[in-house]
Amino acid sequence: MPKLTIIPHIHVPHEKVGEYIGFILQNKLNLEIYFDSGAMDKINTDAVLKLKDTLNHNPSLSFHAPFMDLSPGATDSKVRNATVERFNHVLDIAEILKPVSIVFHSGYEKWKYSLETELWLEKSLETWIPLNERAESLGVKIAIENIFEDEPANLRLLMEGMDSGNFGVCFDAGHCNLFSRVPLKQWLEELKPYIIELHLHDNDKSSDSHYPIGDGSVDFDTLFSELKDNNCVYTIEAHTPESVLKSMERLKAYQRYFI
Repeated sequence: MPKLTIIPHIHVPHEKVGEYIGFILQNKLNLEIYFDSGAMDKINTDAVLKLKDTLNHNPSLSFHAPFMDLSPGATDSKVRNATVERFNHVLDIAEILKPVSIVFHSGYEKWKYSLETELWLEKSLETWIPLNERAESLGVKIAIENIFEDEPANLRLLMEGMDSGNFGVCFDAGHCNLFSRVPLKQWLEELKPYIIELHLHDNDKSSDSHYPIGDGSVDFDTLFSELKDNNCVYTIEAHTPESVLKSMERLKAYQRYFI
C-alpha cells in the first residue's frame, strides 16, 4: 500500500511525552499534546522550553486543553472565571510552542442545562469571544469537540454565534458513534462548514474504547468522503503505540479523500 499522504497528529498526554519520546522521534510524529489540570499546575516556562527542545524533529503541534470540572458556559461567574483562567494558561503555552489549533470542550450537557440551550449559549459567547480574539492574534485556531451531545444543534448554534473563521469544530468520530441518536450524515450536513479538526478513534457503541481505526463500527468512509473538501487537522486518539501505527496504516485506505 502506498505511503500515507497526510501526517496526522497523535494524541499524547503531556506527562507521557517523555515515556514515548523514542517512539515519537523515530516515527517523526506530529502531536496533539493534552494538558490536563495536573500538568497545568506544575508546568512553567522552563518546562515548556525544554519540551520544545526535546521535540527537535520540528513537528506540527496541536493542543488539547483541560476539561475536567471546567465549564465555559457556566452560569456561575466564579466557575466560568476559573475556566477562563485555565484556558488562558493554555494560550500562554501556545505562545511558545505555536500549535496550529487547540481543542476545547464546550461543557454543554442538555440535562444539566434543563434543555435551556440559549442560557448556555449566552454565557459561552462571553467566554469564547475574548479567548478566540487572543488565539487568533497568536495564529492559533480554536476547535470545539463534541462529547456527550446526541445531536449537533448546540454546536451549530455556537458556531453561528461566534461567526469566526478562527473558531470551528473538532468532530470526534468515536463520540458521535457512541452518543449520537441521529445519523452521522446529519452531523456532517449541519457542521461541515465549521469542521476544522477530526478526532479519529473507533468503538463498538458499548463504551468510549478508543480502538484503532477499523476495529469498531465508525463509518469512516462516509466521514472522510463527506469532508473531503475540508482542510482538517487529522488527529489519531489511540492509547498505545501499536494502536497508533495500526490506525496510521489503515488511514491509507481513505487517502483518496484527503486534500
